Amino acid sequence: MSRILSQVHIAAKAKILFLPHALQQMSKPSRMISALDIRHAISEGKVIEDYPDDPRGHSCLLRGVDISGRIIHVVCAPKDGFLAIITAYVPDPTQWDDDFRERR
Repeated sequence: MSRILSQVHIAAKAKILFLPHALQQMSKPSRMISALDIRHAISEGKVIEDYPDDPRGHSCLLRGVDISGRIIHVVCAPKDGFLAIITAYVPDPTQWDDDFRERR
């Protein structure tokens, strides 16, 4: 999983592209996740799920923290020249273990 994380970091340095679904999810009043939050989560986050066979291309789920320390999940896909942010959300504690790394 370290290879995909390296690809994520390289792509994010070039450019980050927020897909419409990601923007919709990030702007929900119960979430309010900013682009700065996403950048912070990407720089400090860890891959918790890898999706090498995703139809949209190789992607992964990162567990990171936003600028206030809140845990967020970011699904992203490194592409040539940019990182596509597919979605981002605050994980639901009923669906994840206590540290939000594994699904229940």
